[in-house]
Amino acid sequence: LKLKPMGDDGTYFQEFAMPQFDPHSPHSTTSVVRGSNVIGFLDNNADHTVVIGAHYDHLGFGSFGSLYAGGEPAIHNGADDNASGVGGLLYLASVCKVQFKQNNFLFIAFAGEERGLLGSNYFVKHSTTDLTRFNYMLNMDMIGRMKPEKSLAVYGVGTSPQWMPVLETLHIDSIQIVPTESGVGPSDHTSFYYEGIPVLHFFTGQHEDYHKPSDDVDKINFAGISSVMKYIEAILRAFDDDQKIAFQETQDSAQTMRTDFKVTLGVMPDYLYSGKGMRIDGVRPDRPAAKAGLVKGDIVLRLGDMEVNDMTTYMEALGSFAPGQTIKVMIEHEGAQVEKEVTFD
Repeated sequence: LKLKPMGDDGTYFQEFAMPQFDPHSPHSTTSVVRGSNVIGFLDNNADHTVVIGAHYDHLGFGSFGSLYAGGEPAIHNGADDNASGVGGLLYLASVCKVQFKQNNFLFIAFAGEERGLLGSNYFVKHSTTDLTRFNYMLNMDMIGRMKPEKSLAVYGVGTSPQWMPVLETLHIDSIQIVPTESGVGPSDHTSFYYEGIPVLHFFTGQHEDYHKPSDDVDKINFAGISSVMKYIEAILRAFDDDQKIAFQETQDSAQTMRTDFKVTLGVMPDYLYSGKGMRIDGVRPDRPAAKAGLVKGDIVLRLGDMEVNDMTTYMEALGSFAPGQTIKVMIEHEGAQVEKEVTFD
């Protein structure tokens, strides 16, 4: 473990190695680069420590993980993914320093999230603090694009029996939470859940600019971020005591989904939709859904003979099809049920 002080403010770099590979270069070979978690500790001389995290890495010019279909490489600023989370992290650090004294606070800006939660995984295996002293972990990843209905996805509500009784009492700026019990998901809270630590992960939804150069500051909903901050502050206030909250395991929904599917519709699901079916939040050009006439806002109700009730059943249904196969897809379009014919490529 290497900790390099940045200065006299209690902030440190935690360095770790991670593989580097450019899939767009035919002559590229795997190499190792150094990643740094940036850590700040607020010591209130308390028995327990709350971890607040967000990842600060993104895609650079898009050589890894980019969905950009343009010509020349273009910088991916990642205003939502995840400058929004880092902005929230810095704001909460300033709030906790003044308002909350019953826990210590560990603020971590993680590296390597985009390459597989590398920074958070390294941290929990080389923690600067005894893991048994961690009370809970709050994670922010893409909180900058709140939609008009003010939906906020909150993952991990089943990781402690004490989460939902508190969340159900919070009425902040008309926010409507979309809770998910599982402590497992595609962000850094997962690393802490696997160490037996209660987690909550906050997310305002997927969008068409995900992993593209167009994820830039002009599309950030700053009022929405402010509402998310108020919501998280309310959680911190509710648990601002000297008690350690209980941990419980969850049924990891990510493990129930089939990941061996060979085809896709070419759509972006609306992860904040809680009704029946899978609502489409974006359609990629020249893909099966677009060719069949599906558009943003359509709700997929059936794929072939398989009913779609939610994201899990959508993924399960998708896993049963093969390239070249043509199926009937039942959707809800502007309130009416419509059948479309989709051919997978």
